[in-house]
Amino acid sequence: MKRILLTGATGFIGRYCLQLLSAAENFEIHAVSSNKQQKNGLDVQWHQTDLLDYGQVSELITEVKPSHLLHLAWYTVPGKYWNSTENIRWVQASLALLHAFSLHGGQRAVMAGTCAEYDWKYGYCSENITPLVPATLYGTCKHSLQMMLDAFSKQTGISSSWGRIFFLYGPHEYPQKLVSSVIRSIVRGKPARCTHGNQIRDYLYVQDVAEAFVALLNSKVQGPVNIASGCPVTLKDIILKIAKKTNRQNLVELGVIPTPANEPHLLLADVKRLSDEVGWSPGYDLDYGLERTIEQVRF
Repeated sequence: MKRILLTGATGFIGRYCLQLLSAAENFEIHAVSSNKQQKNGLDVQWHQTDLLDYGQVSELITEVKPSHLLHLAWYTVPGKYWNSTENIRWVQASLALLHAFSLHGGQRAVMAGTCAEYDWKYGYCSENITPLVPATLYGTCKHSLQMMLDAFSKQTGISSSWGRIFFLYGPHEYPQKLVSSVIRSIVRGKPARCTHGNQIRDYLYVQDVAEAFVALLNSKVQGPVNIASGCPVTLKDIILKIAKKTNRQNLVELGVIPTPANEPHLLLADVKRLSDEVGWSPGYDLDYGLERTIEQVRF
């Protein structure tokens, strides 16, 4: 039986991973939260742990002795995380977690990365081709951790992989994010003020993101893997779909917010490793994802 430790279990992606893992057979699930959690009907053992405290991390790993680690926890406060020094603390905490995991018989570790590790001027991002030149402290710290995870794995023999997340959306997303902010404005009858919306992005529904991470954890694939749809969509198309689904097209105001000078026109993922090696592809389309997100915001 696989004994899985999931960090970030109450987060945007983690809550979906928790449901998927707890529903699977032959898994013993241990979930980490900094706050005390109530039993929610899932077959999960909760652990209240501050991952930034090495002593607590050591006690956690000594007690659980997980065979598999899915590490999603990080500092993600909108508007602050891009260049916060908290990113450095999370690199340190993640390495301490990895080291303890290794010492107590850990077999496979999967951690969450970001498309911000890539040099965005290239637009199309492939794991083995596109240069890794992060423009933010967040991207730099994530990329640094990925390199250390890879080196550590080769040194110790632990199996590991790194899921580079692109753009995601869905129920329970931070209200400041694009999809949620547009939905919240429109359902409240307020103008949705946006840029021109011609930027091309790669969006994936959060349930799919979670399923991709679980598939990656259960695979033997090594190294970085893009977690994305591989399907280009303009921000304008997403915004107008939301407006149409809520019958509030009159509330959309495109082009009233200036686009940052360094805003890339295209950010799209190469998902060949995800589809061919991990054997996973998205199960939900944009229409379904937007409808579920609108439903959650409304109620």
